[in-house]
Amino acid sequence: MVVVTDYLEFETKGNTDIIDLTSDISHVVVSSGVRDGIVMVFAPGSTAAITTLEYEPGLVSDLKKALERLVPQGIDYDHDERWHDGNGHSHIRASILGQSESFPLVKGNIQLGTWQQIIFIDLDNRPRSRKVLVQVYGE
Repeated sequence: MVVVTDYLEFETKGNTDIIDLTSDISHVVVSSGVRDGIVMVFAPGSTAAITTLEYEPGLVSDLKKALERLVPQGIDYDHDERWHDGNGHSHIRASILGQSESFPLVKGNIQLGTWQQIIFIDLDNRPRSRKVLVQVYGE
């Protein structure tokens, strides 16, 4: 079994900035030389998330609106009372979405649906420097 680890580093705008990582992750897979196995994508941090979405402007906007309806900004969060950083909603959103996803790798191709992309969401309330871990396991 081979395990290849790489990192993607980038700047975000914060405030539910949604970034398509599919192409960058595919480059890691190709560079790994692994043909069959698993690709794991992990976003360290408690205000970031990894998920999939059809990455088009309408759905990007819809996801942002849905998160605002589910976990709104501007209401009282105990976290904000303790730390006064205004990002209690960011932590809750990230906890609901999750920080990692795994994908099957078959014949060198990440198994995604036709309209499915791997996305990173910066849920914090300010711009950040982010690093995402990509691990490719297999033969």
